[in-house]
Amino acid sequence: MIYIQIEKVIKEKKAAWGRKITLNEIAFATGISRTTLFRMMKNEGYSTVTDHLDKLCAFFECEIQDLVKYVPDNARSQCARAA
Repeated sequence: MIYIQIEKVIKEKKAAWGRKITLNEIAFATGISRTTLFRMMKNEGYSTVTDHLDKLCAFFECEIQDLVKYVPDNARSQCARAA
């Protein structure tokens, strides 16, 4: 499964840029609705279009691998069994 790690990137950029970053700011700058951003953050495995990922990378001045994380399905099921 692919995870979109917006919260992680916001936290990193907040520290690097020395200021607060809001979903409203991201939405205004990227043209991605606040609702969509929230869903990308909160819904595990949320499916989005590459255009959104492109806009987020441009806003955060980051690479795609900073924004997304791949976890194989078998690794997820092993973690669930161990818990």
